[in-house]
Amino acid sequence: MKKDAKERQRELIYKLRIHHLYKSEEQLLKLPLHELEMEYKRVQSDCHPHSDSGSINWIHAKR
Repeated sequence: MKKDAKERQRELIYKLRIHHLYKSEEQLLKLPLHELEMEYKRVQSDCHPHSDSGSINWIHAKR
């Protein structure tokens, strides 16, 4: 169980870092797992599905 929690913590830290909300990973490592979960849910509710991470960015699209 502890291994699963550590993996989930690393996954959430990675996803939160993508959104550039925290300057360093150390800030996120200090947060317990339930706070990381809450923070990630807040980010997901505030974030448009096609902005920043996970979006398709056309570089040389003809218009």
